[in-house]
This record gives sequence, structure tokens and C-alpha cells, in this order.
Amino acid sequence: MRNVKHIAFPLIAITSLIFTGCQQVVKPTQTSTTVGAPNSVTTDIMIAKPSNQFNLEGKIGVKTPKQSGSAFYTWVQDQQDFNIQLSGILGIGKTVIEGKSGEVTLNSSKTGLISAENPEELLEKATGWVAPITHIVDWVQAVPATENAQISRDQAQRISQIIEDGWTVDFSYKDQATLPNKLILKQQLESDQENRITMVIQNR
Repeated sequence: MRNVKHIAFPLIAITSLIFTGCQQVVKPTQTSTTVGAPNSVTTDIMIAKPSNQFNLEGKIGVKTPKQSGSAFYTWVQDQQDFNIQLSGILGIGKTVIEGKSGEVTLNSSKTGLISAENPEELLEKATGWVAPITHIVDWVQAVPATENAQISRDQAQRISQIIEDGWTVDFSYKDQATLPNKLILKQQLESDQENRITMVIQNR
């Protein structure tokens, strides 16, 4: 397993409280990290890695073929450590997710305290659902998480889409901002269905 610093998916509480059961994922063919003219895909991009130190506030929604839900969040990321607080989840109340190197915990009135070594293990413990949603720390900073990503850029040369590890991430920006204020994450399933996560960033 990779270090939490690199794979943390700190909004995992939403998926652990909304997703039920396992979904069969259809993974796309992987290619090299890419960049070029607007709306195109080329190769061998050099992108600086993000700082992994930020504060975010906003709203996140999850929609699966069977269920949907949303919550407000605050997210403090300090390198490999993070603290996420979620509220407004109907019937669940406040949820807190904390991560430090080697340990991730989730605590809510519904689940109680759950701990694991990494976010993937925590998600599987909470729901039985196994999913490669490991790169959101990089995605909220508008960069790919691996060298195997496909990326597209808009007219301002900002990343507008990343296809990576079975997910397609579409980015929206406000005016001339260089960091996104909205991300839509889509995971293709069998029978032309999908899991969709919509993340609105109201404050950075």
C-alpha cells in the first residue's frame, strides 16, 4: 500500500455512509500522462507536485445507481495528515475523519469509531466496497496523481479533465482562477451505469 500522504481520500466518509455493496468497475486502458493544445491529449508533461497543505470548505454529493446523498464539509490537509468534518448528512449527524501516517479513523453516530491503516482499508471495513478512489488530494489541486493519467486542458491551459485509475474527473473554474471550484468524478460501471461524486469548493 502507498503512504497515506499519497493516497488519502479524506472525504471517504461520504462514500462509506452512502455506497452499499460492491460495484463491478470497468477500468479504462491506461496511457501516459498527457498535455498539449486545448482539449487535446499528448505525452511527457512536466507538472509540479502540489504542496498537500490546504484548507477547503464546500459541499459534496454522491450518486450511485441505487442511492444518492450530500453533505457539507471542512477539510484541513497538512502533508500526510488531515482532518475532515462533515455535516448535513440526513439521519447521520456529524462525521469526523482523521488521518495520520499509518492510521485513518472515521467516527460518526451511525458507524461508531472505525480505524484502519489507509483510506482504502477504512472504506472496505465500513462498507465492504473496494474502490481505487485514492487521488483526490492531488485532484483538488488540479494535478494528476500518477504518471499514467490522461489529461486535457482548456483555452487558458488549465487542466479541464483527468482520466486516471478508472475515474474521469472534470474540472470547472471561476473566472480566471487557476484552481478549480468544482470537480465531477465519474466511475464507469457495468451496464452503462456510473458512480458520480460532485465536489463544490466554496472556500480555499
